[in-house]
Amino acid sequence: MERYDLIVVGAGPSGLSASIEAAKRGMKVIVFDENEKPGGQLFKQIHKFFGSKEHHAKIRGFKIGEELLKEADELGVEVVLNATVMGLYIDKEVTVRIGDGINHYKGDTIIVATGAAENMVTFPGWTLPGVIGAGAAQTMMNLHGIKPGNRVLMLGTGNVGLVVSFQLIQAGCEVVALVDAAPRVGGYGVHAAKVARTGVPFYLSHTIKEAEGDEFITGVTIHEVDSTFTPIPGTEKHFDVDTICMAVGLSPMSQLLKMAGCEMEDNPKRGGQVPIIDDYGRTSVPGIIAAGDVSGIEEASSAMIEGKMAGVCAAEYLGYCTEKELEETLKVLENDLESLRQGMFAPKNRGKQIEKTEEGIDISTNLLKKGYVTDEEIERFPGVTHKVGVHPVMECTQNIPCNPCQDACKKGCISIGENITNLPFVKNDSECINCGMCVASCSGQAIFLVDEDAGEGKATVTLPYEFLPLPAVGTRGFGLSREGKIVCDAEVLSVKSVPAFDHTNLLTISVPKEYAMRARFFKVG
Repeated sequence: MERYDLIVVGAGPSGLSASIEAAKRGMKVIVFDENEKPGGQLFKQIHKFFGSKEHHAKIRGFKIGEELLKEADELGVEVVLNATVMGLYIDKEVTVRIGDGINHYKGDTIIVATGAAENMVTFPGWTLPGVIGAGAAQTMMNLHGIKPGNRVLMLGTGNVGLVVSFQLIQAGCEVVALVDAAPRVGGYGVHAAKVARTGVPFYLSHTIKEAEGDEFITGVTIHEVDSTFTPIPGTEKHFDVDTICMAVGLSPMSQLLKMAGCEMEDNPKRGGQVPIIDDYGRTSVPGIIAAGDVSGIEEASSAMIEGKMAGVCAAEYLGYCTEKELEETLKVLENDLESLRQGMFAPKNRGKQIEKTEEGIDISTNLLKKGYVTDEEIERFPGVTHKVGVHPVMECTQNIPCNPCQDACKKGCISIGENITNLPFVKNDSECINCGMCVASCSGQAIFLVDEDAGEGKATVTLPYEFLPLPAVGTRGFGLSREGKIVCDAEVLSVKSVPAFDHTNLLTISVPKEYAMRARFFKVG
């Protein structure tokens, strides 16, 4: 039986972060993961992260995964793939299936970072081929380069449903609708907005009645539900689709912790059955620590910090760092984690209906019900300004922890203020130089550069564009509204793609002057 100072179960963001912290302090670490590639969800996440520079803000998930793997390798962390941990016992012995054999390992400490599994909902036809989880769709697209389908309906408007819907469109799929039984969009408004302006309709207070097809999905019928989620007769809507994606939440994969004798609880706010832990992930069994989604569903940025906490706790448990060092490190990590747990989507606000921003501005009701902010509503937010010449227009309307736009502007035009969740605004005495860094750096693709009067009755709008093929200069088409409706003719004036933009292309279009504050997407004619 091989023995290690630390055994980590799961090579995702929390598991890798934990292994790095432990290895930095001289621990002998091994990481087991049942997948053929390490990195967990990170390598499926091609979008840019929110948060601040310390939280990998504006960096794409797979890039963060590459950085973590490189650091772990340099520190001598042993990562074993295609290795399924079958058992975890109270004496910290684990059994691992590798190939056709069962192997036994002994850890002086154990960190469980097994993540979460996708939830599913049942309806007539839900077992037909073509009904898949949103995470499975991400795996097909972003790891294997396979389109999940041609016409897709997405069930669920949390961040997973919104992000994967956008990535489906990037992959060349047509998303026919976003459907959710809840009366409000569950994820970030900026994620909803970037999907809505491509023309995808939202159906809130709706759910799937039945999927159609004999051998595979050929269509789906949805219907409206009332406040008690009871179907309303006569509200059926039919869509021809070949794929139904489900993004209806996650459940912690906590079975190993229960097997090891850790005290457990059913906690809906944390996603289901989870271990009872202290503030740093330590369970009721000394030396066994939980990190990431297995202890409560949150974003990957939070999972990485929790992993670091778990790693340093494991090091202190075995005497690889002093209690003083532990306290000092945890204090810094606590502050980092607290900064990510602020704003409207903070864990403490789950289930609450937030009516106003932290600045006292009324939340866009249209955004919550239809996925986009109306022309009238957008004007009340501080990032939406009107100036002579090119200037940034920041359509950020919810308090989420994010500030890359402030860091990206070398001229200091943009400010977040003291709190990372504050809505961004343009400083009155600033001058935009039209560099486009703020547009490219915005993780929510919510910033535009606008010249409301470019002469000859025209205006220009520079917008983020992450679709292929890129339209050429001179391409004529249409300007789409925030709702995804054609509102005007448009022509591509320039396409900027430089390394500093990290694959967010900047498309500058010319539109009639009166549509400067309405045109937010370009569609080839």
